[in-house]
Amino acid sequence: MATPTHTTAEVDPTQAPAVVVGQDVEEDQPQDMDSLFGDRAGSSTTSLTQSIMEYRELHGRTYHNLGDTYYWGPNDEKQNEQLDIGHHMLTMLLDNKLFLAPISSNPQNVLDVGTGTGIWAIDFADAFPSSQVTGTDLSPIQPSFIPPNLKFEIDDAQMDWTFAPDSFDYVHMRCLMGSIRDWQRLYGQVYNCTKPGGYIESMEMDIQFLSDDGTVKEGDVMYDWSTLFIESGEQIGQTFKIPRIAKSLIEAAGFVDVVETKYKLPVGPWMEDPKWKDLGRWNLLYLDEGLEGMVMFVLLKIMGWSYEEMAVYVGNMRKALRSSKNHGYYEIVVVYGRKPEFKVV
Repeated sequence: MATPTHTTAEVDPTQAPAVVVGQDVEEDQPQDMDSLFGDRAGSSTTSLTQSIMEYRELHGRTYHNLGDTYYWGPNDEKQNEQLDIGHHMLTMLLDNKLFLAPISSNPQNVLDVGTGTGIWAIDFADAFPSSQVTGTDLSPIQPSFIPPNLKFEIDDAQMDWTFAPDSFDYVHMRCLMGSIRDWQRLYGQVYNCTKPGGYIESMEMDIQFLSDDGTVKEGDVMYDWSTLFIESGEQIGQTFKIPRIAKSLIEAAGFVDVVETKYKLPVGPWMEDPKWKDLGRWNLLYLDEGLEGMVMFVLLKIMGWSYEEMAVYVGNMRKALRSSKNHGYYEIVVVYGRKPEFKVV
């Protein structure tokens, strides 16, 4: 995303309460549920600041409130528990590593885009005390007790970045599918703010449930669940298909030596190999824990379903996920690339 800039909310005490990561916030619960996300003018810091604390409620779940920025997942405690389960699962997937990119052993400046609960950034900061880690997210849901070399900032990564060009050794992002309108612009902003020789790494879930033995196929609830998500993303211009095109977009942004690694992550303990059987158990827990939160906004606010229809569908999906007859999986795609040391002419 021109020299990119990055917008970080700076609190104006005359405009909004102070944002302190880890501090309890008062949730706004409007009666008008037809407008889940309020209006926000342009990309001004003031409007971003005013909307930070104004969470919106949908059937007891709270959501980010950033105007024209749609994020389909809740930001409440239940959903955050799912995110932490997902972190454990994805770390296991990478053989107990936090990343795949061949970064240096003493990185200095690291950015975690869409940090969520901040758990990846905390683990990275602990593992690399030489680094200064910044985690950014739409909501202040991160803990206050963190390593001294870590800070969290409230930020919409889709706005213009104000980080200095060539400032990060490593930029990490994970599970942003369905939440970004212009991935090419985002990767371009990462490129401009990455040091020559530094790395980007993007890990995304391909949400299409599949099977190799025909137990999950078109017409089955697990397969069609994914189709609903993908259709909703196309409707609002925030694709869930990013795992399939991330490599080409990262290359188009200017990164070189781009490597793509794909994993088939099973749902449930149906595989024989101990590692994958264990991962399947964790994945089933991850999906079961977050099922309602994952689909509520998609079905009610984008696809126009009633709450009752959604509840029945969630029940059918949960039954399918737990069935030992279904040998389903979805792909995790990790892409990393290096910014050239010299400008490519």
